[in-house]
Amino acid sequence: MNHLLFWILFNLFVVVVLVLDLGVFHRRPHSIKFREALAWSLLWISLAGGFAVLLYFWRGHTPALEFVTGYVVELSLSVDNLFIFLLVFRYFRVAAEYQYKVLFWGILSAVIMRAVFIVTGVKLIQEFHWITYVFGAFLVYSGIKLVGQENAEIHPEKNLALRLFRRWVPVTDDFVGDKFFVRRPGLYATPLLVVLLVIETADLLLAVDSIPERG
Repeated sequence: MNHLLFWILFNLFVVVVLVLDLGVFHRRPHSIKFREALAWSLLWISLAGGFAVLLYFWRGHTPALEFVTGYVVELSLSVDNLFIFLLVFRYFRVAAEYQYKVLFWGILSAVIMRAVFIVTGVKLIQEFHWITYVFGAFLVYSGIKLVGQENAEIHPEKNLALRLFRRWVPVTDDFVGDKFFVRRPGLYATPLLVVLLVIETADLLLAVDSIPERG
């Protein structure tokens, strides 16, 4: 199979699956219970495992092992993301049935941000090998910081992006279902969009973790 065609089909498959995930399987907001969350997690992990098997037969042992290693490392690093997301949801009192939609759009942007960071990081490492020590030190710092986050608190009011957003965009006082925008009579953002913005800016900082693991 042509290399370019393979990656085009792969990315098309990812887009289709994500559209089905939000537009069909989770079309109606609802609180996701443990059993459902476990089933979806196993499904996504199985898809990743299937892709690793495909890589093994198509490209060989080394590319498949590199993919599995990167997947496991990224899965491990996502723990700090989940911790922050839970704090944000608790701070803004986001109803359980609306959390999935925020996480879905947050994941889409995280994929884009990590792709940009990874490509940029690989280029930097190729040009300046010593920068791997800088990235390594950052990972150590992130790990130490994560260990001490048991009683951590968040302060969205100190978020510069959020302050600028609220200065220029009117925000409703209360949530309006799972909507990000409403008209009353002008265009208003809802607190759910504010939650998404906080998560996005937090994930922007955490995306730096993705650089050294691919270097």
